Amino acid sequence: MNPTILLSVINAKYVHAASAPWCLAAGVKAYAPELYEQLAIRDFNGKQSQEEMLSRILEEKPGILGFSCYLWNIKATLALCAEVKKALPDLVIILGGPEVSYCADKVLSENPGIDHILSGEGEESFPAFLRACVQAGGPLDADVGVTVPGLWGRRASGGLYGAEPAVLTGEVPSPLTAGYSEAVKGRMAYFETSRGCPYSCAFCLSGRCGMPRYFALEGVFEDLLTLANSGARTIKFVDRTFNAKAAHANAILRFILDHYGKEIPEGTCFHFEVAGDILREETFAILEQMPKGAVQLEIGMQSFCEKTLAYIGRKTNTKKLQENIRRLTAMKNMHIHIDLIAGLPYEDLETFKDSFNIGYDLGSHMLQLGFLKLLYGSPMRTEPEKYPCEFSQDPPYEVISTPWITEEELEILRCTEDALERLCNSGRFLLTVEYVLSVCGKTPFDFYTDLGLAAKEQGISWDISLDDYTAFVKRYCETLTGVDPELLRDNLVRDRLAVNQSGSLPACLIREDPELAHLLKYLAAQPETARPKASRRGGALLYGAKTLCFTDYVPENKDPVTGRWPLREIPLKK
Repeated sequence: MNPTILLSVINAKYVHAASAPWCLAAGVKAYAPELYEQLAIRDFNGKQSQEEMLSRILEEKPGILGFSCYLWNIKATLALCAEVKKALPDLVIILGGPEVSYCADKVLSENPGIDHILSGEGEESFPAFLRACVQAGGPLDADVGVTVPGLWGRRASGGLYGAEPAVLTGEVPSPLTAGYSEAVKGRMAYFETSRGCPYSCAFCLSGRCGMPRYFALEGVFEDLLTLANSGARTIKFVDRTFNAKAAHANAILRFILDHYGKEIPEGTCFHFEVAGDILREETFAILEQMPKGAVQLEIGMQSFCEKTLAYIGRKTNTKKLQENIRRLTAMKNMHIHIDLIAGLPYEDLETFKDSFNIGYDLGSHMLQLGFLKLLYGSPMRTEPEKYPCEFSQDPPYEVISTPWITEEELEILRCTEDALERLCNSGRFLLTVEYVLSVCGKTPFDFYTDLGLAAKEQGISWDISLDDYTAFVKRYCETLTGVDPELLRDNLVRDRLAVNQSGSLPACLIREDPELAHLLKYLAAQPETARPKASRRGGALLYGAKTLCFTDYVPENKDPVTGRWPLREIPLKK
């Protein structure tokens, strides 16, 4: 057997740099150092063809191949492994990660080319597997395999053997010791300072890892500085509830604040998932001082239906949650992302409408409307009697219907999601939507749902150009009661100038008016409104507001929180 050990992962996009292979490599370096020099890592992304990935793997001629498996890559990973096995039949293939840890028997039964699955945490168990596998010269039979925590495999006599997911007993080796910071190369980096979760939500796997175990802060700070100087523009903390232990979270936030713009380069953004209702006053005080754009917060509300939250084991003070989200958005120095999940128990269409409108009114920069996924290992999947639900058997295992919400109603919500993503979460139509909602008499839910359904009826596809979609939004909103066509155009123009650094407008918004060129030339000649050197200016006449609206696309002027350029308006002389 070729002694080369190859670890790999298929990222959803090139900009993502999953840390799992480097975590395993760090485990090998710590617990089986004699094998570390034989190990290589190759990460791929979903945009690459199977042929390209296959070619790169075959070039390595590995003896052992390991893949980290997630919801977004499991299909591609299994297909790729099947092709690799055809080309290298003596290769030992082992999979790990959340997408195979709780259905190892199923994956092995359906994929004869997969030799082993490692369930649970792998920093100790993977080195133990490698030692045994190298010594055996091939896949491990049960007599040896059962000695490796969390390992699943095939018995020589037929059938499978397996174990409960492995839990790390020693220190968690840092992936940076295996070269993760060098591999990031400007992509989004993933960083953890704890494992486990204090919650046991029925739809989630995080509670399966037990209560949080916190890493030593000295090592966290050292790795944080290294990663921040690796070229990564965004560092995403993967701690499941970052602020579960306030002292730990505050120490890290304070460290970032104290070193930002010094040892931590300006422009670096840190992303945290937090429980919004348990934020402490000390945490608010630190966050309020953060430089603009240095922090993003993701807050999983899931629902505002109290019965739903209680049934899924999500203990939330919804009143405090709303209050705290409003406090965070009022600071205007952080991007705030909040989540709702459609298809949860006891959540019907009417209660979901209420959750949506409450969430929307909180003023976050992103309101993500997600759909329940029945993950392997989650209580909602393992206890179907308690959590009745029809769902897709293929990844991502999305809900189809429940006793509380029909398939047709969920399809309506998918139209709502489409409109929400395009208008709100993209940041491209913020002023337009704010204006329309202020005059049309619709709730946010009804507005996005009706617009999404209209788009579906007109056959608007996901890849429609922004110009054509803008024309559709304009036509639709002009039909709404209370909407002034001129004020609607004003806000569509403002939105386009604020997000499109070309300064150009779509055909549906252009008005040929010689006065525009005259006014822009006049502004350029005045010291207080002169266009900065090496910059582009965009401008347009707003006939409803009777102003000239313009902006200069200077990179440092772009808002790091909203991603929009500031607009200036000058009243037109009568």
